[in-house]
Amino acid sequence: MANSHDNTRLVELMDDQRSQKPSLRALKPVRRKGVSLSQEGMVQTGRLTPERPIPFVVEPLVDRIGPAAWARENPDMLDQLLLDHRAVLFRGFDVKTVNDFKDFVDATSNGELLKYTDRSSPRYEMQDRIYVSTIYPAEQRINLHNEGTYWLTWPMKIFFCCLRAPDQGGETPIADVRKIFERIAPGVRENFITKGVMYVRNYNDGFGLTWQEVFQATDRASGEEYCRKNAIDFEWKDGNRLRTRQVRPAVRYHPRTGEAVWFNHASFFHIASREPEVRRGLLGMFEELDLPYMTYYGDGSAIDPAVIARINEAYEMEKVVFSWRAGDILMLDNMSIAHGRESYKGEREVVVAMAEPCLAGL
Repeated sequence: MANSHDNTRLVELMDDQRSQKPSLRALKPVRRKGVSLSQEGMVQTGRLTPERPIPFVVEPLVDRIGPAAWARENPDMLDQLLLDHRAVLFRGFDVKTVNDFKDFVDATSNGELLKYTDRSSPRYEMQDRIYVSTIYPAEQRINLHNEGTYWLTWPMKIFFCCLRAPDQGGETPIADVRKIFERIAPGVRENFITKGVMYVRNYNDGFGLTWQEVFQATDRASGEEYCRKNAIDFEWKDGNRLRTRQVRPAVRYHPRTGEAVWFNHASFFHIASREPEVRRGLLGMFEELDLPYMTYYGDGSAIDPAVIARINEAYEMEKVVFSWRAGDILMLDNMSIAHGRESYKGEREVVVAMAEPCLAGL
């Protein structure tokens, strides 16, 4: 195997990372504000539904307010809203184009936007680092997940904008992974904390994305370079096919608050999470090691499907679904809030951007 990493060393590195996690007692208390109106009286805020704390909603009180202009005038308020609620829906603002969305993202985030590399679903770029959220088949749903949990650098913020709502369905469900962490049995959590998660992927076997698309590479050398830089083991199979393995923590700690978050794709990529018909079809075509996606504990041992089922139940219990309206912008703390997509009918146009990279390594 080319560029092989020692799994034992990876587990040791994860142990070091856990031992250095911030102490909740040592952190400076976060001051919370009960905000209802901006100083200018231009917006109102509140829950979308009384029974669910997320998403928290910001709505203009007058017509034709551009969200980017308002955001630039209220940076402290926006920062506090995101810290307090982790999922903020901007509804009723004057948002009609990708440029309107891009202006808002630029106004509410620092630095350059992130590129979609090491991707797991098909998508295309509409303009510089603004992407169609996915072109995954409309009849299929996408399970809840946080963006980039298996990357070494992931976005702290992720933004979605609905430019066209579908006739039916197509919601972007969300869930608080701090609460999911609490719902998962302590013994299961500890097993994942100790071992981490191994992600195994196979490319160019006639199913799923090619390695060229995933790594945005044109030749083997550039694909291998990406793997080396991102602690990904790789091996070439015959016919220009590729298999990769990468070990990552299952639990991270929020850099601003020290909270433990369930931050991984362990259940998302596991075959047990597939619909029964799809699961049977894939296992009829491939040996387990050759599946397009599969997850194991970080030491390579199998994850019991019953454990995957319990994790998926935790996601489902925290899942919040709301209907898109054209012009909606959803701003998420990506380390705290998972997202997905429901199946839909009709035309749907939702675009996405990722901002403020968090580099935590292994």
